[in-house]
Parts: sequence; C-alpha cells; structure tokens
Amino acid sequence: MAAKKAEKSRSRAGTGARKRAQTPRIKQSAKARRRPLLTAFKWLLLGGLVIGALGAAAAAGILWHFGNDPDLPEIRSVGDYAPKQVTRIAARDGTSIGELYVERRSYAPFEAMPELLINAFIAAEDADFFRHSGLDYWGMARAAFINLKSGETKQGASTITQQVVKTFLLSPERTYKRKLQEIILARRLEQALSKEDILTLYLNQIYFGHGRYGVVEASKYYFGKQLSELHAGETAMLAGLVQAPENISPKKLANRERAKRRQQYVLEQMVRRGFLDRDEAKKWIDEPIRIIKDPFPDLGVAPEWIGVARKHLVTQYGEERIPTLGGRVVTTLDLKIQNAALRALRQGLRGHDKRRKYHRPVRHIKPDKIGLEVAKLARRLPKGGPKPGEGYLAVVRSVHSADGELVVDLGDYRAAVMVGDGPDPRYNPDDKPLGKRFAIGDVVRVRVPSRRDPERQPKHAGEVVELARGPEGAVVVIDPNTREVLALVGGFDIDVADFDRATQAKRQPGSTFKPFVYAAALATGRYTAASIVNDAPEVYNLWKPQNYKKGAFEGPVRLRHALAKSINTVSIRVLSDIGPEAVVELARKLGIESELPAQLSLALGSGEVTPIELTNAFASLAAGGIPAEPRFIRQIDDVRTPIELPPPPPAEPALSPQAAYVITDMMTSVVNQGTASAASKLDMPIAGKTGTSNDARDAWFIGMTPNYAVGVWVGFDDNRPLGRGESGGKTALPVYIDLMEQIGQREKSARWEMPNGVTQVRVDTATGLLAPDSAPIDTAYTEVFVAGSEPTEYALAPDEMAASSFVQDEYDDAYGDNGDDGYGGDDYGDDEYDQDSDDSGDRAAPSPTP
Repeated sequence: MAAKKAEKSRSRAGTGARKRAQTPRIKQSAKARRRPLLTAFKWLLLGGLVIGALGAAAAAGILWHFGNDPDLPEIRSVGDYAPKQVTRIAARDGTSIGELYVERRSYAPFEAMPELLINAFIAAEDADFFRHSGLDYWGMARAAFINLKSGETKQGASTITQQVVKTFLLSPERTYKRKLQEIILARRLEQALSKEDILTLYLNQIYFGHGRYGVVEASKYYFGKQLSELHAGETAMLAGLVQAPENISPKKLANRERAKRRQQYVLEQMVRRGFLDRDEAKKWIDEPIRIIKDPFPDLGVAPEWIGVARKHLVTQYGEERIPTLGGRVVTTLDLKIQNAALRALRQGLRGHDKRRKYHRPVRHIKPDKIGLEVAKLARRLPKGGPKPGEGYLAVVRSVHSADGELVVDLGDYRAAVMVGDGPDPRYNPDDKPLGKRFAIGDVVRVRVPSRRDPERQPKHAGEVVELARGPEGAVVVIDPNTREVLALVGGFDIDVADFDRATQAKRQPGSTFKPFVYAAALATGRYTAASIVNDAPEVYNLWKPQNYKKGAFEGPVRLRHALAKSINTVSIRVLSDIGPEAVVELARKLGIESELPAQLSLALGSGEVTPIELTNAFASLAAGGIPAEPRFIRQIDDVRTPIELPPPPPAEPALSPQAAYVITDMMTSVVNQGTASAASKLDMPIAGKTGTSNDARDAWFIGMTPNYAVGVWVGFDDNRPLGRGESGGKTALPVYIDLMEQIGQREKSARWEMPNGVTQVRVDTATGLLAPDSAPIDTAYTEVFVAGSEPTEYALAPDEMAASSFVQDEYDDAYGDNGDDGYGGDDYGDDEYDQDSDDSGDRAAPSPTP
C-alpha cells in the first residue's frame, strides 16, 4: 500500500516536471504564431491606406472630370435666374381675364416670403438647412447603402440645395453620374449664393401640381391669397405638397385624407423645431383644409384681349422674352361693357339667324310633295355633287335623335348632318332634342364642310354635310376722350388665338365712310352742312352710280340731308369736286391705317378697313379732330427688367375742332331723321352712320356719344351676302341699340361741347340760305357753321315770287321721269330706302377722277 502511494507520488511529480519543462516551449510557439499575423495586419493596413488613397484619388478624379464638364450649368447669382413665368392679363379693375405662359409661375423675391412660409418648408424638407454646407452626408450614406443593397436607385437624401440643383440645373434622371454632378453643383451653389438666395430659387421653382410652379402661384391657386395672407395651416399644406404634388393635392377628392396627414406632419415638425406654438399647430390640425374652388373665375371671358396684350408685349419686349417676362398687364378693358357688348352681338346675330332661317327649317314640305321638291333641288345641284363651301337647300328625310343625326336629301344626294351633343349657345340654347327641332319634310340650309370629323362617323348615310351657320360680327367700344378701348368682341364665341374680327377682319365700310368725305369737304372751306348739291344721276367714265333705291333722286339737297339719308350720288359729286386724295389723306390722319383707293368709288366705301380702325377714326372726330392711336394697355406691373419707352409725341390735329364739331353734328341727323332713326328712342346725343356694302355683304353702324364711340360690324367670313333686306340699319344698328341700353345711362345727360369758332344761324330748309324772319317753322331750322362760312344771303320769303324756281324746271327737263332709268343700283346705301338688297347693281369699281 505504501509502495503504491509512493509510486503515485513519483508519477505526479514527473508529470509536473514535464509540464514545467514544456511551458516555455508552448509560449514561444504562440509568439511565433502571432508574428506573421501582425505582419499581415500591418500589410493589410498599409494596403487599405493605399487603396483608400487610390479610391480618394479616383473619386477626386471623377469629381474633377464631372466638375469640369463644359455642359454643366451654374448659377453665380440670383440675377442669373430667369425662370419661365406666367404673365397675367387683367381688366382695368384688376380682375384676371387671361394668362400667357409656358409654365405657370410668378417670381417673388426673398423679402416677399413670410417667415412662417420659410419655416414650414425648412421643417418639412430640410431642418438643418441653415447649418449644413449643402449636403446631408449621413443621409447620403444611408441612401447609398440601401441603393447598393437593392441593386437599383430607390432612395435619395436631398437637401434643399440639392433640390434646387435637381429642379432646374440638371435632368431628373436617377443615375450615379447625375448624383455626382448634383453633389458638385450643390457645393458650388452654397459657395456662390447665400442661404436666402438658395431659398429664393427653391421656393420660386418647385412644382405644386395642376401646372402651378412656385409658392406665389400655388398660394393663388389653392387659396386665392397673396403670400402675406397665408396662415400656418395653409403654409404647412403647401410645404407638404412638394413631396408628391399630384398625389397629395387636396384639389382631388381622393387625396383629401392624405393631404391632411401630410399637413399634420409638417405642423408637428414646425412645433418640434421651435417654429410654431403647439396650440397654434393644434388649431390648424383640427381644422379641415379649405381650398378655393375657382381662383380666377373670369379667365377666358374676353379671349380677344389675350392676343391684343401679347402683341403689345412682343412689340415692347420681343418674342423671345415672353415666356420669362412675368408680371401683370392691366388692360383698358371694362368688363361690364365687354359683357354687355357680347350679349348685344349675340342677340343681334340670333336675330339674323331667325330671319334667315339658319339651323332651323326654312319651310316644310308635305309628305306627298317631298319627291317633287327633291326633283327641283336635283336640277340645281352641280353634276359632280355639292361643292365644299357652297350653300344648298336640302329636305330632311329622317331624324335619328339617339344618334344626333339627320339624313337630308340635296336632290338625289343623301347625306348625314351630325348635330353636336348638348346645348348650343347660338343655335340651340334651350337644349331641345333633335326631334323637337326638325321633322321629316323640313327644308334646311346645308353646306359641305371643309373637312370631316374623324372622331364621328355617320351611321345613316355615306356623305356628310352640316347645317349652314349664320354670319359673324364684331363690336368695338372706345372712349373718345382718352382713346382707351373699353371692349373688343371678335365674334359670337371665339377662343384665344382665334380670328378676332374686331382687330383683324378687313371689310368694306360702305356708307359709313361718307362722313370722311363730307369732313374733307368742310375742311376746304367751300362746303358747309347747308351746302346744296344735286342728287341726280351722272356717268363717270361708264360708271353709273345709283342710290340705294334705284332710280330715286331728290334733286338739290343739303349736305346734312344727304348724309342723313345716305344719298350716294351726292357723296360722289362732293368727292369728285374735292378729289379722292384729300379724303384719303384725312382718313389716314384720323386713324385709318389700311390702304384706301384714291378713286371715286371711295365715296361709297370701296376700300377695306378693320372695325377697330374705323371706330377709332370716328372717335377722332368725336374728340374734336385730334387723332390718337387706340389704347389697349394701362400699365405693366412686376416685370423684373422693365423697358422704359418714350411717350408718344403729341398728335397734330387732323381736322379743326370747328369742322369736327360740324361733321359730328351732321351725323346726329342720321339718328334723328335718317337711316338710323331707330336709335332715336335711346334719348341720347348720338351721332353715327349706317353702312351696307355691295350686295349686303357687310352691315355697319358706327355710333358716337360724348363718352363712347361704338363700332358694330356683321358679315360672313367668306364674304357671302347677308341676304335679301339685310343692311346696316336692320342688321348692325340693333346691336348698338341693345348695347347702349345696357351701358348708356350716363349718356342721357351728356352733351356735345361746342368749341369756340362755331356759330349757329337759322337757315331755309330748301335752299340752305338764311331763313327770312317770316319763314314758317317747318321751312327753316338752326344750322351750325364754322364761323365765317355761314350764308350771307336770305332765302325768298313765302309771299315773294320764287324767281329761282327755274332750277327745278331745268332739273326736270334734263332728266325727265327718273322713276325707272334702267341703271343698276349699287347697294352701298341703307335700308331706309329699300330693303331689297338682292336688287343690287354694279359693285363700286375704281374709276379715275373726271
């Protein structure tokens, strides 16, 4: 037992000795093993540093390469910023009526940005904006990791500075190249601009949905407010929109809840950043978002004025500046007068449509007579079928109300009439169904359209025609004292960039030109309103002008009477005496810019003029003979780089104020006792002139009161006749009367101011000489004269022998009975003579002065 214990003890001792002997060798082996690890670590560290340096160098090289791209844009100052802006067109009272834009944006400087608005956007988009140098490095690293992990560009971490770069310096594509360029430009932008300048760019450039850019337009569009009027809830909503405008916009019903959540988030962020009191935020969180339904309800009410304003801006600033001009153009437009003029023109055109049976049955054929009627129409139809642009009568064969289609027969030629859907403001304002408007056997006016609508094909016939449309018209209203244009109506229903007949249609003025002939005669000093001129037929180089009523001549008449009754032969005699050149020169000075023929036919209005220039020329007469260009623009506001234009030089008088007063007074007789006598019911001091061109292709009335010069024109764009019986007095004058009933209340107490140098004397109606004291009331009247031109001789008293009666005898002997002389009428006269405008003669042709 003792031996065994001793053996165990020796064994344990031997083991311990071996362990002690082996320990140094084990420790030495561990150090040896660590030495290569340390060496490897050192090399790895060194390699990492080298790789990092190379990576940094590569990154620097890449940044240098992209940073030196010559196509890389830059902004060195806010002055380099020339954004596309909306130019707003306004009426004289400031009401917005139209816009010119490529992008709807209105620029506002930093000073115009309320602090509340700025804080809302910083809280929503970049809370550290005023502390960073343009980049959010941690955010960029996080986004880069997520993008690398997903293998595609899913996330960004853009500061406001980077958003400015992305918005208008770079394309919206998401590539690493563009991201690097964004970083480069963001740093450059921070170095070149102040934080305030960067915010100015940002808040003016960003998109807010519905075609609106920048906070100014967004504030107007969503709330109808200026920036200074916004409260915290509204600024928060705008700031929240930037994230996804079309998906958050509360204008869309489906987005209302999302818009509210986004607004709440921004308000909470504003509280968190110390920009807003918590109670104030809660107030707007609890309130629903209230947006304006229609911020500009009058946009489009006067499309004619958009073209006028644009033309003015192009003249001043040039075509290339229009997209970036901005600002507001305040026009001379009076909305009340514009709306009244449009209503009056529409009413007048509907009246013509009704008389001439446009878009309604001309007559009705009994069922057993339809075949006979079709046979008659077939004889009138060209062999090759109806020609485009020509008008024809057709019989309704069937009515398909469900399809909005009529089948008509033009004479063994069946075609479909595609009637538009919904109410038609001109031809079907009451939205009557097709079956209530037309029936089988109705005869209607149709035309072959210039082109077919590819979107709508007929179901019940192979060919297509359309119901013939009535004429168009124009109305111009000018203040003769300021020459401001108060209204322009270019047609029944036109749109922006459509043909504006008020300023663009060149038409024959007909008898409305006669006042210029008589005004030029007064200017010579040889004629007065009481001058006697013979109304009798005469031949001028084979041209035989006639009065409106053929064969009707009055013999010797006063100029006032000749103008009132629109006697053609008298105006031609006067023009022949003074020379056409004198009339052309006067008309040019008064405001007629179009080319005028210096020929005798000018006395009947054979030239072509626009409604605006003819009305303005009359306004020059009403203004005492002082010409001026019509004014369309009152002022241009908020243009960042305005152009100063020198004021126009003062105009030289085209006519003495005395002669201008006399011709204006003569035109009052047109209303009081002449071709425009229907307007006398207005009980206003109206001076004016009717006009009807050859074959009644144009109907005019130009009327003046002390404060309004109004021009009305009616006619077809393709110069077709208006129809039998249509004339200035019947077709255009009612539009004037309707308009003045709406706007002319103050004119009832207005008076024409007689200038010094005009005298009034009582003259004999028959001779134009001084009336004897014993003259009966009905044989004399008070006439106006330029002082010094009044007659000095007295007419014979009734009880004296009329030795001068030989004048009438000579007239009768020379011309005999002129009731029917076979001459063709010229139809430039007016309807007080004859309503039969189809009974016309030769067009007033150019002829040399004899």
